[in-house]
Order: sequence, then structure tokens, then C-alpha cells
Amino acid sequence: MPDPATATDAAEAVARAHGVRCEEAVRLPGASNVLVHLRPAPVVARVMTATALLHDDVATWLRRELAVGAFLGTRDLAIPPSPLLPPGPHRHAGLWMTFWTFAEHEPATAPPPPRELGAALRALHATLAEFPGALGPLDDVRAWLDRLLAGLRPTAELPAAERDRLRARLHALAPTAFAGADAQPIHGDASVSNLLRTPAGLRWNDLEDACVGPPAWDVAGLVLDLRSRGADEADVDAFLRAYGGPALGELADALEAHAVYATTWRAFTAQRP
Repeated sequence: MPDPATATDAAEAVARAHGVRCEEAVRLPGASNVLVHLRPAPVVARVMTATALLHDDVATWLRRELAVGAFLGTRDLAIPPSPLLPPGPHRHAGLWMTFWTFAEHEPATAPPPPRELGAALRALHATLAEFPGALGPLDDVRAWLDRLLAGLRPTAELPAAERDRLRARLHALAPTAFAGADAQPIHGDASVSNLLRTPAGLRWNDLEDACVGPPAWDVAGLVLDLRSRGADEADVDAFLRAYGGPALGELADALEAHAVYATTWRAFTAQRP
């Protein structure tokens, strides 16, 4: 995996080639990829350094993300692609990247109030239901998780028997957690970190996992995120009621699928060169 300095240099090179003034490249918080604010321009480069490994057709995947961002951006629900240069996807020095509008925002140190969070997710899903473009199915995520598990070597933290159990659970959860009659376009990675409080209001961010799947996938992801940040069950219940359901018990399969995802990703990143 390329180091952050290489990713930053690549982002600067592409931006300058398109006339974007960049006097200072500032790294922003990011987990799987490198995010760079190309100051003083209100432009953020998203350089794919990890998640691109999971996609056979990176260009198509990134074009889909940009299309969703543009669609939601015009509806004041998400951070849109940058209008200051072709937003991409671009490839430079072997790295794929896209360019987005920089928005001033508060640090994501605490989640929005549960009712506000539930309303924000409800608005996102209601609008995404009208997205006219083509997106891949959430079941693609299950498929690449299965491939990741199959390629992991047994360790003390993840013995072969546990690895095989996780693969079996993925297959068992396919009809419910990863598909269903209510499938529609969803965020795919809904979390407090991907919802920015800007001066103009809450805006969703990081849309690279947008796909067609059950809305419960996003709901369950936020339930787990709230719990990890210290929310109690009253807060979780308030979030679910503000969203408009489902009841917590109806999220069992989606919650388990997220747990399998988290375990698999941790093991993969630990073994990645």
C-alpha cells in the first residue's frame, strides 16, 4: 500500500495539472484512504489506497460514487464533487482518486442528537430511493468478504475454524442482511464519522460504498456506531423511532452481518503487507 506522502503528491500533481491552486496540502482524518485538503482551494482529494483493492473495475466504482454525490449534493444532503476541476476518477502514479468540495465542519467527536440522526438517515433514504443511476448490490460486499476470509491465513486471533464459521454465517445471512424485497439505494457505510455538521446543516460524506440493499443495513450500522460512542439503549430507541423503525429486534441479521464485516476487515488489515 502506498504511503500517505506518495498519495498526497499524486493528488497535488493532478490538481495542479487542472489549474487548481495548491499552496499547502493538509491531511484530513481518514481510515481506509488518504484525504487531502488542497489549500487554499476548497478542494479535497480522496486517494484510494486500500479500498480500491476490493474492486475489479475501480473506474466504474468511483464514477458511481461521484454520481451519487452529485445527486445528493444538489439536494443539500451530501458533500458534492468539486466543480473546480473534473472530479474524476483520475489515475496518477498508479493511484486512483476523486475530488470533492471542501466544507467547513465540526469535528465528529459526538454524534448528533438521536432524533436528528434518525431524521437525517430517513431523509437520505427517501431521496436515494429516487436515484436514477445504476449501483451494485450490497450482496457484492458479502461476496468480497467471503473472498477476503478465504484468503486469510489462520492465526491465534482468527483460527481456521472461526474463519470457516464466519464464511458459513455470511452465506446464511445473504437472503436477509444483504438482500431483500425492500432493497433500494443506500449509503452502505452510514456512520457518525460520515455525517458532517457544516454551517449549512448536516451533510453525508464518503459515498464510495453506496449500493442497492436493505435500508436496515444503514440503520444497523448507525446503531452499532452509536453504541461504540457510549450511547445507551434509550438513545438507540430514540434514533430508531425518529427514523421510523424498524424495531431493534428486527435488526438482528443486519447487526450480525456488520459484526462479521468488522471481524473480517480487522483480520484483513492485520495481514495486509
